[in-house]
Amino acid sequence: MILLLRVDHRLLHGQTAIAWVKNMGADCVLVADDEAATDELQVTLLRLAKPQGVKLVIKTIADSIVSLNEGVTDQYKLFIVTGSVDGAKRLADGYSGITQVNLGGVKPREGAINISRAVFLMPEEIAMLEELVARGIEVESRLIPKDRKNYFKSTAET
Repeated sequence: MILLLRVDHRLLHGQTAIAWVKNMGADCVLVADDEAATDELQVTLLRLAKPQGVKLVIKTIADSIVSLNEGVTDQYKLFIVTGSVDGAKRLADGYSGITQVNLGGVKPREGAINISRAVFLMPEEIAMLEELVARGIEVESRLIPKDRKNYFKSTAET
């Protein structure tokens, strides 16, 4: 069962490893990120950040989609973290069980629009999220679980 899909460029850190995992009662964290899955140093750092007693799986986006569709993760209370909006969109496109996306941290870049405290989106990322919302997927931003959900709205609505 997927508890949440979170976009956070930092992947697994204090907020995700402690606040989110504990609050949701997740017993498995899937880091679905092409760069992290292919970088040995990043894999080592993610393993060090993993909460004790929680399974950690690190896969590329494509391999994550295969595992989700094959039901390999069905036995877990799964918290998925990806490093980008593109990653979240690809996961939602490849697996119909994604019902909500939390925007936790998208770093500032030139040309990005600040939509919340720690989320800076490029126009193409906004378009991706608008597509997810149009498909009925809840998109919201908050840093920690106790924060109020800020629902993503189309730039046309703001």
